[in-house]
Amino acid sequence: MKYPDGTLARLGDKVLVWEGNEGVVICSMDTDEYFEEYPKEAFGYLEQGIMVLSEKARLIHYVKPEEGMQLIERKK
Repeated sequence: MKYPDGTLARLGDKVLVWEGNEGVVICSMDTDEYFEEYPKEAFGYLEQGIMVLSEKARLIHYVKPEEGMQLIERKK
C-alpha cells in the first residue's frame, strides 16, 4: 500500500492515521514484512495492505490509505 503522497508503506513506519491518532505499521502484506509479535501466520490471510497498531483504534487493516494518512518517521 502507498500513502497518499505515493510513498510505499513499510514495516515500522510511524504514521499519522488521522488527526489526533498516530500508529505504527506492524505488518505489510504487500511487502511480506511482519513484526515477530504479529507473525505472517496470524495476519497473512489478509493478503494485501498493511496492519497499523494505532493509539486510539488499536489494530486497523488498510488496503487503501485514509485521505489524511501520512508518514511521520521511517524505521531505520
